[in-house]
Parts: sequence; C-alpha cells; structure tokens
Amino acid sequence: MESLSPTRATLFLAVTGLGAAVLVSWFFLTKRRRSLRKVGEVSHLFLYPIKSCRGTSIPEAECKPFGLQSGNLKDRHWLVVKENKVHVTARQEPQMVLITASCDKDKLTLRAPEMEHLQIPLKLPSSNGIFTCKVHGNEVCGRDCGDKASQWITSFLKSKEVYRLVQFEDNMKPRNPKNEYEKYTDHDKVAYPDLSPLLLMSEASVDNLNTKLQKMVTIRNFRPNIVVTGCEAHEEDSWEEVQIGTSVTLKRVMPCPRCILTTVNPDTGVIDMKEPLETMRSYRLHNPLDQGIFKTSPLFGQYVRIQQTGIIKVGDPVYQITY
Repeated sequence: MESLSPTRATLFLAVTGLGAAVLVSWFFLTKRRRSLRKVGEVSHLFLYPIKSCRGTSIPEAECKPFGLQSGNLKDRHWLVVKENKVHVTARQEPQMVLITASCDKDKLTLRAPEMEHLQIPLKLPSSNGIFTCKVHGNEVCGRDCGDKASQWITSFLKSKEVYRLVQFEDNMKPRNPKNEYEKYTDHDKVAYPDLSPLLLMSEASVDNLNTKLQKMVTIRNFRPNIVVTGCEAHEEDSWEEVQIGTSVTLKRVMPCPRCILTTVNPDTGVIDMKEPLETMRSYRLHNPLDQGIFKTSPLFGQYVRIQQTGIIKVGDPVYQITY
C-alpha cells in the first residue's frame, strides 16, 4: 500500500477526527436526558374485578400489562353480559355498583345487599362455554361462570332478562381499543376495561369539582385505578409520562370522556342522570379540534398505557418524566 505523505496524513487525521467529533456530538445531542420531578403521591389504589361493580381499595398492587392485580384478583377480568352477549354496565343497571367481588383462596366471592354470598371457582371447568362478547361494539372472549352466577346476578338486579357472568382468561385474545379511539395503537390491549388498563386522576380535580356542586361527589364516582394527591386540580392532564415508585412507568394516551355512570351514587346505586355530569360540561369540555372524538363528553382523568410493570403502593411518590 502506498504510504501517505506527512501533509496528506495530517489532512486524513484531521478529517477522520472531525468525523468522530461530529458523531460524538450527534450522539450526545440526540440522546435524551431523562429527569424526574415529583408531582405528588399515590393516595388510593382501586381494583374493579367485575366491570361496573364496586371497586376494592387496596394498599398495594402489581401493575401488570392488563392492569392492577392483587393476589388472584384482577382488574376488570369479569363481565356481566345479556343473553345476546353484549356487556351490561351500571349505565343500564345502576345497582351493579353494590356488588362486591373478592378472592378467597381459589374462589371469587360475590356479595350484595340482602343476598347470600356466592363463591365461583377462579379456575373454571373447561366444560363451561366460551362466549364471544361485545364491549362497546368490540369483540372479546369470556368463559361462562355458570348458571348459579347467572341466577345470582339476575336475581339481585331484578332483571327480566337473564344475565350471565363471564371471565377473561390469560390465553384469550384481548380487545384492541384502537378500534374505538384512534389515539390508541395496534400494541394497546385490554380485557374488559372501557379503553386503557389504567385510569389515573388527582384528588384535587374532584375537590375542585365539589366547589361547583350543591351535592358533593367522591373520587369513587369516577372509578379511577390510581389516585394522586399533592398536586393541583387537573395537573394530571399535563403529565405525558410518569414514574410511580422506583419502577412503574405510565404514558398518557388520552383524557377520559365521561358519561352518566358518574351520576351513579356508589353507596346507594341510585342514578341521578344529571350531576355531576352537567357541571363538568360547563368547564371540562374538549378542545374544539377534538369535537369529532369526544363530542359532548366532559373530560376528567387520564387514560394511561403501562410502559414498565412493577409494584405500586399507597404512599409511593409520583414523578413527572421529562426529557
């Protein structure tokens, strides 16, 4: 190989050195610096085993791809359906919010006022049929929990139509909320929640709403999974990404569009049909550019996707992630 002259060698080294410097500069300029700013603490964790039924307040939970889990109790992994397999919620049956589900070893236990409690196996027999159900028009499977569960729920709700309870199993195909809202992606998957596996909101948002109401509501009217204290009202709207504790990270997808379910009293199961929905509409409507997405629904709380799983505890610090 022909050797380089001193002048050419110097030029070569200068050019390659400049190229290396450019590459190093590019690397540091494009590498995002992650910083954490504490914005509050977790004040409550709620898990809703049966969609639209009473939530369970828990001190800690596993944050898993399909949402919160406490022992064998999983968030919105059971669903009430009609005979045509369309889901039933407290919008149609407000008394559903009085049904409590808990786990006793390998059983799901149902309780409700003036009803004998009922136990259902968590591991359902393979002979129980699998139904294709519809949640907001989107298909998802569920295994039938049996005739006793059907009779129990139908009896408590005093329904003329027969209702059935189904369970989502880990090997079943989940729903893709992208079919309902374009803000989701092909990678977003849920079992029976409306949209995201988690709903996050602040105590301050509810406190602020109560200053505008004649009859106050509680955080339970809004059925969140994670409640944050120590921040300003609706500050959660600006958290594009948060870390809870040392590991769990969540990314905001979209605000939660609210409906008449917020008007169901969680202690009595009585539906008001007006408040707090009408008051929320007076100051929590969407940006006009999003009218086609949210229509007349006021926005309250944030749907988030789970980016990093882990353990969440009441009292954990909540950090806003910025780059």
